[in-house]
Amino acid sequence: MLNIGDKAPEFKINDEQGKPIALSDFKGKKVVLYFYPKDDTPGCTTEACGLRDVYDDILGLGAVVLGVSRDSENSHTKFKDKFGLPFHLLADVDNQVCEPYGAWGEKNMYGKKSMGINRITYIIDENGNIANAWPKVKPEEHAEQVLKALQV
Repeated sequence: MLNIGDKAPEFKINDEQGKPIALSDFKGKKVVLYFYPKDDTPGCTTEACGLRDVYDDILGLGAVVLGVSRDSENSHTKFKDKFGLPFHLLADVDNQVCEPYGAWGEKNMYGKKSMGINRITYIIDENGNIANAWPKVKPEEHAEQVLKALQV
């Protein structure tokens, strides 16, 4: 997990349309970079729809949203279309982004351990530094937390 003040690692991976998206594309803007386990699952849908519902407010505060999971571009397209998500979903099929951001790790569900994406969100400031970090996101509350942090 990265800490507040750390330089955000640069990345360049494809979004749901196969378009390469780099962190440096958003230099001068705040970036809400959120990691989630799987498209179209209950918690991930709640989180994504919450961010969708406040997206205009986020844009108004000079920020963009990027969602990251290991799902394919095709899976992301279906998820985005089904729920009308207005932001990019990045297909990190090789853990190029999850690993350096500390989102890939051991999970424990019902006593069974496995490797997967942990639900983590960062706000990256206009200079590419970590301004906020949430290591254990609660999907139902998260959009409001992000909005509140961007308003400071």
